[in-house]
Amino acid sequence: MWNRLNKSMMICQMMFGMSFYGVMVILTRFFLEDLNYSEADTMMVVGAFSAIGPLFAIAGGFITDKFLGAYRSLTLAFICFAAGYGMLVLGASFINVPMSLAGIALASYARGLMFPSYSPLFKRTFSSEEAFENGYAVNYSINNIGAFISQYLFPLIVLVIGFNGSYMLCAGMAVLALVLMLWTRHSLIEISPEIDKKPVSAQNWLLFFVSSAAMIGLVFFMFSNMEIGKNIVYAIGLGAIGYFIALMVKAQRSEALKMGTILIMVVLTIAFFVYYGQMMTSMTLVTINTMRGDLFGFIPIAPEASMAMNPMWCMVGGPLLAMVFSSLEKRNIHFTTATKVGFAFILTAIAFGILTLAVMTVGTDVVIRPEVFLAIHFFQALAEVIVGSMVVAFILSVAPKHIEAFSVSLFSVATALSGVVGAVFSTSIAVEKGQAITQEIVQNLYGDYFGMLTMMAVVMVAVAFAASKLIKAMLKDEDDQGGAPSSEDELVEAKA
Repeated sequence: MWNRLNKSMMICQMMFGMSFYGVMVILTRFFLEDLNYSEADTMMVVGAFSAIGPLFAIAGGFITDKFLGAYRSLTLAFICFAAGYGMLVLGASFINVPMSLAGIALASYARGLMFPSYSPLFKRTFSSEEAFENGYAVNYSINNIGAFISQYLFPLIVLVIGFNGSYMLCAGMAVLALVLMLWTRHSLIEISPEIDKKPVSAQNWLLFFVSSAAMIGLVFFMFSNMEIGKNIVYAIGLGAIGYFIALMVKAQRSEALKMGTILIMVVLTIAFFVYYGQMMTSMTLVTINTMRGDLFGFIPIAPEASMAMNPMWCMVGGPLLAMVFSSLEKRNIHFTTATKVGFAFILTAIAFGILTLAVMTVGTDVVIRPEVFLAIHFFQALAEVIVGSMVVAFILSVAPKHIEAFSVSLFSVATALSGVVGAVFSTSIAVEKGQAITQEIVQNLYGDYFGMLTMMAVVMVAVAFAASKLIKAMLKDEDDQGGAPSSEDELVEAKA
């Protein structure tokens, strides 16, 4: 199952995790303190940074499929990451808002270019669909090793070398990933799609650079004008989904049924990542305002570093869930992917239920212990591993080959839409700059907000289980229509 190529790609993924989340974890304080943004504006920018990158996976999927191929797109993504973080270095050094926004705009575009190129290329390094599905869950954990290291250490590192030095470290990690991609170039191109093995015409290069410049400019504008920017995210995201629906309507019935199951999974993913996005926005704000003390009394942890608990549990959760589901399948116990997403919403409801209880019962000192957030992140991380790895594997298993990268990019569209929606929701708990955080604010403002999210998670459990039955029926009907069999477990269960 494992070989030199997929191992080297996972190292690249870990480097990405270290660089991207190193930036993410210190971005809130950077905008609040150095750039003097308000809480509401900071949550919108940070939420958009986590969301806009996946949105541009639409363009990344099109570029990968039609212009450059998977290997070239992935290599260029790491170049753009390094350049974007370099601009953040300059922005932090001179306290320059436009330069800082340009840096995160370029990094966001790079993330959009990376996602739809990485997954199909990574899949080609495995000998079978089953090996890829299990390997992708492990890959998700490897990415979270990098994220954990950065999210725990960078809030401490920034105290020593500042924001500019921290961003420079992130740029260096992106460069290391680029070097590894170039080192394995020959072997990766051998397994890549045909487009990677052919030279790119001058016209395609020109179209790529012109379109990329336009998209980076658009992202910069969105970060600079978040009220307009969020509407642009909605328009692009819904437009991409609409285009996918148009393709589905034109497709043959057997293919259209498979595309319909992807659409259902996209809707569930949007709902789930509204919750995931809270980690970067509302939950980070709550930890900055309330989390005090060392973890278990002896492990130092900065409030914003509580996000590191998420990848720490994801590192454990990836192999654990892969082992559990693999063991169940050997015993002929199969769950549809939508059913697994239903399990994820159960875990999410537990996580936000714990958070609601914590803020509703906070004392007059307005302090919540780090151990509470450790428990919250445990349940939410397991849910994230299920959705983050298994939904992508599902899409790849049923997507028509000629729109494979675009179909995968719909997962990123879902995370983009949910990220902005989640950030908009989060602004409802923002307070005026300099306002004291009291027990009443925490119990009423935070309590009502997280209580509402907990109840909606319970509703989504029922929705996901209903969607599972619908997907099962659609795939069974597709199989009866004479469509090509899929290796995804929905077909296995449908035939049982």
